[in-house]
Amino acid sequence: MRTVIQRVTGASVSVPAEGYETSVGGGLLVLAAFVEDDGPKDLEWMSGKIAALRIFDDENGVMNLSVKDVGGEVMVVSQFTLYASTARGNRPSYIKAARPDVAVPLYEDFCSLLSGKLGKPVARGIFGADMKVSLLNDGPVTIIIDSKMRE
Repeated sequence: MRTVIQRVTGASVSVPAEGYETSVGGGLLVLAAFVEDDGPKDLEWMSGKIAALRIFDDENGVMNLSVKDVGGEVMVVSQFTLYASTARGNRPSYIKAARPDVAVPLYEDFCSLLSGKLGKPVARGIFGADMKVSLLNDGPVTIIIDSKMRE
C-alpha cells in the first residue's frame, strides 16, 4: 500500500457525472493505492501511522501533533497511479496496481480502519470514478508512505 498524505487547510472531491461532491476543512488529504498482495497487516499499519503522524504544529510552532490531536478532518481518495512505473519509455505502466476486485475491498477496509482510529468518519472519493480533486496544501506538508518500505 502506498499513500501520499497532504496536510491541508481544505480539500474537496467531486464527480460531476454522478452529481457527487464532498469536502473537508483543515486536516489531511490521503491519496491511497494498493497492490495485489496488500492485506490486513498493511491496512492496519498504514491507518495507525496516518492517525498518529505528528505533522501539525503545537503551541510552539513545532510539528508535534497528529490530525487526531488537532481534531482535523480526513479525506481518502483512491489513486492507482501512485504505482506508475516509468522505467521503460514515456507511457507509465500501472501493472503493479491492484485490480479493482482486489483494490475496492482494500480501500473500503482502509477507510473503515482509519475512521475507527480517528473516532469519526473520513470523507471519501468514489473508487474508479473520474474525480476532480481540489486542495489547499498547508505548509506545504506532503509525506509519502509505503507499507512495504516502512521508512
